[in-house]
Amino acid sequence: MDSTLTLHVPAGTAARGPYAVDIDPERAGWTHSSLRVLDLPPGGTHEFETGNSEWVVLPLSGGGTVRVEGETLELVGRASPFDGVSDFAYVPRDTHAQIASGAGGRFALAGAKCERRLPARYGPAPEVPVETRGSGNRAREVRNFAAAGVFACDRLIAVEVVTPGGNWSSYPPHKHDEHHPGTESVLEEIYYYEVSARAGGPDGYGFQRITPSRPGGAELLAEVRTGDAVLVPDGWHGPSVAQPGHPLYYLNVMAGPGPEREWRISFHPDHTEGYA
Repeated sequence: MDSTLTLHVPAGTAARGPYAVDIDPERAGWTHSSLRVLDLPPGGTHEFETGNSEWVVLPLSGGGTVRVEGETLELVGRASPFDGVSDFAYVPRDTHAQIASGAGGRFALAGAKCERRLPARYGPAPEVPVETRGSGNRAREVRNFAAAGVFACDRLIAVEVVTPGGNWSSYPPHKHDEHHPGTESVLEEIYYYEVSARAGGPDGYGFQRITPSRPGGAELLAEVRTGDAVLVPDGWHGPSVAQPGHPLYYLNVMAGPGPEREWRISFHPDHTEGYA
């Protein structure tokens, strides 16, 4: 991995232009996955060219409109990532788009370099599959809004995870850095975090672990806070640990060079219990 960013990207360190977070393949040192986070004030607008990537515009807080290909896609959004699923908009490659917000809002732009140009579309919140993965102190909520097999994209895979305070997620440790047909797919992954704060109390934090799957591979143990990101070019990743009393949210953005758009993972050989 030859990048201008470290594996742990603290809030503010990947800001560029209008974006609070701007991670593209060049800065990450890989080939496909991108993430931008955009804050718009009340009445604010932002225009961008999609270039050779497809994008999903996902409200993190607030709502707005996405104008693209002669369509206006209204996004109701939500108060925060901890307030349930959101609707979203798919924006194809090689086009111009505008995001606008009357009341203001924060938007994630999950992107992937791609080949096919699919139509612009609206993703309704009621159609987002939500699952509880794991049990006990490993339970978490997974929102599969742009998972493979759920919403059509060319390369992009994106999901949201909310981990209750004190719980572990991204567990057992797993990887997707080798191509084994039907078993494991190659996917570059970005985690973007927000941590719920107690009313009137301090901001919360979490921890993210990556361990090497090959000599010289990615390795990280980092405290993560709201606005941080973590890059996973390879390696066993997990757990993501939430501070007691502070639910942990993360957005996962994944894409890779494989012939199929699929999420196939291998569990760490010392942790083969799966999502028990």
